[in-house]
Amino acid sequence: MAGHSKWHNIQRTKGAADAKRARLFTKIAREMAVAVREGGGGDPDKNSRLAAVVAKAKAANMSNDSINRTIEKALGAGVGDNYESVTYEGYGPCGVAVIVEAMTDNRNRIASDMRLYFDKYGGKMGTAGCVSWSFDRKGVLIIDNLDGGLVEDDVLIDALDAGADDVVTGDGVFEVYTAPDDFTAVNGALEKAGYKFLSAQVEMIPQNYVKLTQPDDIRNMEKMLDLMEENDDVQNVWHNYEP
Repeated sequence: MAGHSKWHNIQRTKGAADAKRARLFTKIAREMAVAVREGGGGDPDKNSRLAAVVAKAKAANMSNDSINRTIEKALGAGVGDNYESVTYEGYGPCGVAVIVEAMTDNRNRIASDMRLYFDKYGGKMGTAGCVSWSFDRKGVLIIDNLDGGLVEDDVLIDALDAGADDVVTGDGVFEVYTAPDDFTAVNGALEKAGYKFLSAQVEMIPQNYVKLTQPDDIRNMEKMLDLMEENDDVQNVWHNYEP
């Protein structure tokens, strides 16, 4: 076992998402529609991009019926055609690195929103690649162990046998890391083995973290992240801010 626990960042994102589940499901449905269109159809076994979104949906407690209905709707003519994926990079207070992944039907609107969020709270929107070089793209599966019922060695063996690169013990969780291309296979194998996930998706993992100490900087960072996460076009916000 190696590595620094990233669960504090996931906890923050998941907590906000749990409070606004309808918005979360809407974003997942949009992501699913685009995955069906761009990834090659509605069969997760033949569409790895869709399989990754389905794993994310299940971890968010989206029911199988809802997932199937969303896929069926996405297979309808024109569904998801107006959306495109865009990514914005920039800096929060004190140089905190921020990556925003969005799906939008209005590129001008989302670009204006992101620029406003960065500028309003002491940050600056940058150019493509300005901070992504300091992140690693990895599949991340968060296994719930709040009740302490799982044995660490068993989880490690199962995860490595499934093809995972690493397992980190966090606060009441196990964090399983995979190569992006191995994420779907590892998720499927661990799901089949009976594991339940609090979160399951491919993420941008920062190589280092920034700890803010000034109250104004902390307040501005929190407000900026809240606005980004609440924007209907935003799918994911990755950053190296350590609360």
